[in-house]
Amino acid sequence: MAARPVVTVHSVESAESCGTCALPDVFRAPIRPDVVNQVHTAMAKNRRQPYAVARLAGMQSPAESWGTGRAVSRIPRVPGGGTHRSGQGAFGNMCRGGRMFAPTKVWRKWHVKIAINQRRYALVSALAASALPALVMARGHKIDSVPEVPLIIEDSAESLKKTAAAVALLAKIGAGDDVEKVKASKKMRSGKGKLRDRRYTQRRGPLVIYNGDDGIVKAFRNIPGVELCSVDALNLLKLAPGGHVGRFCVWTKGAFEKLDALYGSSTTAAELKKGYKLPKAVMTNADLARIINSDEIQSVLKPVKPKKPALKAKRNPLKNKDVMIGLNPNSKAVKKPTQKAACSVAPDAMKAAAKKFFEALIE
Repeated sequence: MAARPVVTVHSVESAESCGTCALPDVFRAPIRPDVVNQVHTAMAKNRRQPYAVARLAGMQSPAESWGTGRAVSRIPRVPGGGTHRSGQGAFGNMCRGGRMFAPTKVWRKWHVKIAINQRRYALVSALAASALPALVMARGHKIDSVPEVPLIIEDSAESLKKTAAAVALLAKIGAGDDVEKVKASKKMRSGKGKLRDRRYTQRRGPLVIYNGDDGIVKAFRNIPGVELCSVDALNLLKLAPGGHVGRFCVWTKGAFEKLDALYGSSTTAAELKKGYKLPKAVMTNADLARIINSDEIQSVLKPVKPKKPALKAKRNPLKNKDVMIGLNPNSKAVKKPTQKAACSVAPDAMKAAAKKFFEALIE
């Protein structure tokens, strides 16, 4: 069996290499953006806050319809007089001051159930995508100065207490560019969200994944764009924001080594999840063109069948002169039969006989 690839562990003080870790099998899981997007959409719905209009909004009026026969519509109308409001339509969704159509209620079905295996499939897909530099860069992260992806640091980072130390650590390991990108992206939100405690928007930065919190959360939580997550409670909404895989992750050594116990492999069940194995890819080799053009496949394929000539339309020789000449060249010399038979009596003689017969009838 081939040796498993290893990943370098970087020191907190100097960012130099201070050891290696075996790459967990979860990073070989199939990457399914469609599953990630579907699960992300469903999970995002589970954080919504119920909202509704007031129960009696638009219905607080003693309006009644005037009925028929007054050349106005039968919409309920405000009673009284002496004001512009009297006689105006009420209640209907087409009326000024009326209720909305189908008033919203707080007992709407806000949450969506997600199968646990599907949720785990999306999570391992997002983890596997975070280990591919191309997908991380395609998501917009600045990792040109990062020595390696996935990026692992010592466990001593979990005991950092100060934000200044955390910022210095990110700069040492090459993640400072991504944080600066986040700071430069801060802009005023367009729309009503400005009034609803979400005044600014900004990009996402690195995701710091730790095993134990000895102060790391307080050290990193105030850095713009930086989010934290425990390896025991990985969240797809943080691993694939917006449903797009390729989040730049910074792992502590303990968290990285715990992934095998959490997710196992495609053949070995996970220790911390009962009976769970990683999903297998539909194709072990995704290079379909290479497979089709290989000698093994081409040697057993049937040869290409020659194309059959297209059948020509059969034409009626009795209606088509050219086809008849092709079948019977002598038909060109044969004259068509005359439509009327030649008369044996001359026209003048026939007129004289008719005149003589008419005169005989008169007499």
